Amino acid sequence: MCGIWALFGSDECLSVQCLSAMKIAHRGPDAFRFENVNGFTNCCFGFHRLAVVDQLYGMQPIRVKKFPYLWLCYNGEIYNFKQLQKQFGFDYQTLVDGEVILHLYNRGGIEQTASMLDGVFAFILLDTANRKVFLARDTYGVRPLFKVLTDDGFLGVCSEAKGLINLKHSTSLCSKVEPFLPGHYEVLDLKPSGKVASVELVKFHSCKDEPLHVTCDTVEALPSAGFDLETVKSNIRILFENAVRKRLMAHRRIGCLLSGGLDSSLVAAVLLKLMKEININYPLQTFAIGMENSPDLLAARKVAAHIGSEHHEVILNTEEGIQAIEEVIFSLETYDITTIRASIGMYLVSKYIRKKTDSVVIFSGEGSDELTQGYIYFHKAPSPEEAAEESERLLKELYLFDVLRADRTTAAHGLELRVPFLDHRFTSYYLSLPAELRIPKNGIEKYLLRLSFEDSNLLPKEILWRPKEAFSDGIASVKKSWFSILQDYIDQQVDDLLLEKAAEKYPFNPPKTKESYYYRQIFEKHYSGRSSWLPHYWMPRWVKATDPSARTLKHYKSATQE
Repeated sequence: MCGIWALFGSDECLSVQCLSAMKIAHRGPDAFRFENVNGFTNCCFGFHRLAVVDQLYGMQPIRVKKFPYLWLCYNGEIYNFKQLQKQFGFDYQTLVDGEVILHLYNRGGIEQTASMLDGVFAFILLDTANRKVFLARDTYGVRPLFKVLTDDGFLGVCSEAKGLINLKHSTSLCSKVEPFLPGHYEVLDLKPSGKVASVELVKFHSCKDEPLHVTCDTVEALPSAGFDLETVKSNIRILFENAVRKRLMAHRRIGCLLSGGLDSSLVAAVLLKLMKEININYPLQTFAIGMENSPDLLAARKVAAHIGSEHHEVILNTEEGIQAIEEVIFSLETYDITTIRASIGMYLVSKYIRKKTDSVVIFSGEGSDELTQGYIYFHKAPSPEEAAEESERLLKELYLFDVLRADRTTAAHGLELRVPFLDHRFTSYYLSLPAELRIPKNGIEKYLLRLSFEDSNLLPKEILWRPKEAFSDGIASVKKSWFSILQDYIDQQVDDLLLEKAAEKYPFNPPKTKESYYYRQIFEKHYSGRSSWLPHYWMPRWVKATDPSARTLKHYKSATQE
């Protein structure tokens, strides 16, 4: 996890512009480099480094003797860089996994490069010999990327929007900063003046498609095909274990977030099992956050005892959570209600990890709810086909919601997140299964995933079959949800009259509640006029919901009242 930043065709002094690069310093606390491009005095790269692999030669932009005309700034991890080296005979100069991007590009161009990378990434690749700039981002946008491109060809690129919004330019002070779409690459021509012109934006991978890099995966072919239940369960276990195994690539200590829900518990259990297999000689640290005796803390404690991790509990108090709201919204760059609620706990547990431990590479369970139909409202899906469509929609929008939350809350404290549920191979296989197999069954969401691990003894049965609990709710008590606590506080901060006139003040995505108004005010204070970064609020489907919390849904109430 790093922070990348680049400018092409700047009219302003670069020493002034580079102050914007310092806005993302939290993403790379180990080192910083600012480098001009030879022959283009108005083009430069900025890089904040979190050293996870090759601590000696990992600084960026990466340049190697073999390709002196290529400059690469990337944020991410390429898990199959050794397999690609073996398959194509690449001669690496460093131990940095990202170096493979240069070799792939030289061998087959940008399309093959983006398609063959098994991992999470956002990169800027400059080819001065052919006068091209390339931008690319992984399938689910696990690693963030923003860009601004003016009419006269000034390009700014950054891991977070906050590194671009204050850039100075002769034609415009406030050009449109926007997220770069996941699963896409863009080709831009570089003019002699240093300015650029966009040539094409190409989608190189969809979540349903089996990735091209499957030919150089650690599990090449599944032992059996077909959709009979035993085969499917076996394949799910094989691919999920493979997803965790490939993410063990690190020279820094590995830890795991553990809420006690199914997803993080599965990740932690498989992770610890594999760490033992490859003889990692330190205990796995697991981390839970919640109020005293909250459902998450109690469940996480049970999982940690079962798997034998070194478990840490962070006790959340109401005042601390409320005080963190503004810095959380500044980190997130969003005003989405459920994203902010869930981010407060994750932000504070990440803060604890950074201050109190030496774990840096943090595993987490993001992506499972979207992939395996884990949200409570999936029980209300009109048909398996519509549930499958909704699952794909949620995966495509992850970069706006859960993946955004997970990246920003951990990156704010210089941690690197790893999310095995969003492994390209695992997700494409799961989405290829018949829609009927993937829906909730017997009143239980994620039924197929739970069933696949039932005989593995990885988790206690009561955890494996624990009903879905939203992270923002599970950290509080059963009697009073975290969202209720937030609403009680905010109710005193926002006047009724302000809410009545909310649609006039904020015509795009107008706030409907005092809570959403409060978040919007803070967002506009830091990112005025940028409300289009959030196309719509996250909200359950097929139910008449006015609040995104699962605890407001009838299914949840009936489950907890039994």
